[in-house]
Amino acid sequence: MTESAHPSHRRHLLESAIQALPVGMVVHDAQGHCILANAAARHLDPEATLDLPAPDGPPAAGRAVAEVGDRVVEAQARPLSVDSEDFTLTTLLDVTQHHRIQRDLIGRAYIDALTGLPNRLMFEQSIEELIAGAQRSDRFALAFIDLDNFKHINDYYSHAAGDTLLRKVAERIRGSLRPSDMLARLGGDEFVLLLNPVLDRDATLACVSEISERLKQPFFIDGHEIFASASMGLSLFPDHGTAYETLRRQADSAMYRVKGSVKGGVSVFEEAMSQAATARMAVEQRLRLAIRDRCFCCAFQPKVDMRTHAVKGVEVLLRWRDELGVIQAPGDFVGLAIELGLINEITLQVLAETVRAIPDLDDMFGDEITVSLNIAAKQACDVPFMTAFCESLGQTGLAPRFILELTEEAFFTKGRFQREVLPRIRAIGARVSIDDFGVGYSSLAALAEITADELKIDRSFITDIHQRPRSQIVLKAIESLGMALGMSVVAEGVETHEEVAYLLAATQIRCAQGYYFARPMLIDQIRLEHVRHPGERPVERQRRAATMREPLMRRHA
Repeated sequence: MTESAHPSHRRHLLESAIQALPVGMVVHDAQGHCILANAAARHLDPEATLDLPAPDGPPAAGRAVAEVGDRVVEAQARPLSVDSEDFTLTTLLDVTQHHRIQRDLIGRAYIDALTGLPNRLMFEQSIEELIAGAQRSDRFALAFIDLDNFKHINDYYSHAAGDTLLRKVAERIRGSLRPSDMLARLGGDEFVLLLNPVLDRDATLACVSEISERLKQPFFIDGHEIFASASMGLSLFPDHGTAYETLRRQADSAMYRVKGSVKGGVSVFEEAMSQAATARMAVEQRLRLAIRDRCFCCAFQPKVDMRTHAVKGVEVLLRWRDELGVIQAPGDFVGLAIELGLINEITLQVLAETVRAIPDLDDMFGDEITVSLNIAAKQACDVPFMTAFCESLGQTGLAPRFILELTEEAFFTKGRFQREVLPRIRAIGARVSIDDFGVGYSSLAALAEITADELKIDRSFITDIHQRPRSQIVLKAIESLGMALGMSVVAEGVETHEEVAYLLAATQIRCAQGYYFARPMLIDQIRLEHVRHPGERPVERQRRAATMREPLMRRHA
């Protein structure tokens, strides 16, 4: 017999192997006393594994997970019988890293990383469990919370400041909640709040209104005093639904009602909102089909020199030819297109149609006119879109004739437009106009930093200007400032002879646009004019087109 086969040597080898095992191993006798523990067991649990209390019955199999100090240990016990004696063999395994990874995965699945709040998935599951266990008398409320103008805060102060604001908003709301309430972040600047339980509609509305007012208090971030507000919509269980999806949809409808009227308010769902939401969805579907089928067309309204009646340019106005062939004005759908992110495709279609219409415009008004195209503020700060747009416009070879009209809002995004987009516009030779000046984010300090070529004074300053002394003072100030900064000034929405007479007598403004001179014309109407008067020179057409006056109307195209 070899030495390795000798029983004492084999016993020593077995003991050494047990001590060297990376898994903890402990043996207890029938009274619960530890009679064997290897090194790994002593390392994982140097105290508890060596002196366990005697079991109440015979050894039994079992599994348990426990925290031992800063470790998580999994213990698995099984009975063992040797020479008619009963023992318990327990293995100990360090699963700390496994549990850490597991907690991290669970956290990522259910917790919002930025705010530490429950995320959409966790909130939905919680509400569904709450509904499943609800009694007949149980009542709770959902409040959808959407920060107002959050994108402007992001653009002006930085995305880091925006993230800090989201965390502070979460903290401010959470600080006023009961343990039974739950606040979750759905994503972006959207939050949802569970109030459970609630008594009635009025008490719930008062509670949420108090939170709304608290959010209007300033936030101090990176040395800035930032003011914010949130629009909130409420739905009540079971009054407005007995399923999460229904309650979510109703609260969302109530929130959008606030967005569409007075931001920063609170609204409780009403049945009429559901009807409005259904109608909105119908318009959305029609709008998507219109984009697919290229149902948009352009109307062109002249910009006229009031002193010579010469047409200096045309503004391109978007129209939608619907399924019945009816032409719809942009006020009915542009806001929805911007909200849904559909306006980019529409704008590219408008650009393509405008370029195709240039020969007809030149025949009607002459080949020196400018062409003004409207760009939404949201688009103007969308660098990828504006890059693609400028490339498309540049490839036409007509960019020097184009003026891009943007509202003031586009210029006040902490230099992003001027720093990243304006150079691309300048590079292709196009110009820039500030549209509807005076009704948006007007600021003399900000205006001094804007590098635009044209200033279009909003029609609210022009209407009945001859009868409004205070508006006359404001108009004069805007005119002087625009001209001092090297911008040409255009009066929008001119509709009456009295308005024209005042502008000619009291200002140096030469260019105007409005129904007094000409209403917007579709390209088919312009072509028809060309057929009716084939022998006219462009300048003669200019004069005739500029003096064609429709019945005076009190609305702007």
